[in-house]
Amino acid sequence: MNDDLPDRVMVSLITGLEETFVSRAGLKLSAALRSFSINVTGLTAADLGSNVGGFVDCLLQNGAAKVYAIDTGYGVLAWTLRKHPRVVVMERHNALHTQLPELMDIITIDTGWTRQSKILPAAQTLLKPNGIIVTLIKPHYESEIAKIQRGVLTPEQSRAELSRVISDIQQSGWTVQAIVPSPIVGQSGNMEYLAMLQRP
Repeated sequence: MNDDLPDRVMVSLITGLEETFVSRAGLKLSAALRSFSINVTGLTAADLGSNVGGFVDCLLQNGAAKVYAIDTGYGVLAWTLRKHPRVVVMERHNALHTQLPELMDIITIDTGWTRQSKILPAAQTLLKPNGIIVTLIKPHYESEIAKIQRGVLTPEQSRAELSRVISDIQQSGWTVQAIVPSPIVGQSGNMEYLAMLQRP
């Protein structure tokens, strides 16, 4: 691992998961919840960038009381989640500008090309003061270098970009409680990471 990662950041690897979700994204969030020892039972959650709903499915299977599934797309969320009584479907909603009728206990984030510096301020407005954010960091979407390398970073470049992103997150006022590498690689084999954030 990169020795340049900020202090108080715990990095571990979760392997051997045998779970089923509507998309493989659920495995990513499941790894994070286990590694971070987050119990979502009875919590109200918002998932920013739901897409098919892997994160939403994971939250439900782990006992979340209600999940707001927010995505700019339409008709993408899995039917099993669309009809689920604990899911509030919010299609055609840009997470950067969404308002909710209540504050969230936990927010999960996988917003594709939207960088952490853009989505975290928006997420903060939806979160309870003591709430938790679990965000998927994709270094290849954060990096300028990736644009000239066909969207692909080497593992060394990925870790360096992660270190920069985490430093920026901390400087913007978040406490980075932990980081875990995704058990599944992203586009073109790119490394991805999940981080647990809270406001001090």
